[in-house]
Amino acid sequence: MTETAGPSFGPSALVTPANALTAARLLATPIFVAMIIVQGATWATAVVGTLVAGSDGIDGWLARRQGTTRSGAFLDPLADKVVVLGALFALASQGVLSWWPVALISVREVGITAYRAWAGRRGVSIPARPSAKVKTIVQDLAIATCLLPPLAPYDTLHTVAIWVATAFTLVTGAEYLLDGRRALRTTS
Repeated sequence: MTETAGPSFGPSALVTPANALTAARLLATPIFVAMIIVQGATWATAVVGTLVAGSDGIDGWLARRQGTTRSGAFLDPLADKVVVLGALFALASQGVLSWWPVALISVREVGITAYRAWAGRRGVSIPARPSAKVKTIVQDLAIATCLLPPLAPYDTLHTVAIWVATAFTLVTGAEYLLDGRRALRTTS
């Protein structure tokens, strides 16, 4: 039996501290995106971005301690995608990043989300791999290279970082497709 701190929530719970933190992350994303567009690479933008991205780890920790929920399993990755894609679109719209890697990341994120939902409707769960969490961290670091004032002037760094993030994103997308294909075959 695992020890939990505070209340414990079942899989069908909707109102939990972890979900509240995830909802706050979703609500804070437009502020973060607006800061990128209006202020660009400032310490304030970097701090807000760090808080928004960093809260992902905290809500996961809370969920593991107090009980994971189906709503959290849906909301948490959604919030990750909203934060990352919002920041990437803002950076590309400002000319900081090229649209090509942003488009590739966007297509993968939306496509795999749709694929997992499609498989889920067929009773097949395609769980996240640890590499997917690494992918999100690499994406966050690529965004950070554009927003941290000491790193902001280095366009080559931004380019390398976003393409590394794109590679991680595409590799984990392929992993999801293979995992889903195997899982769908075993249920047929």
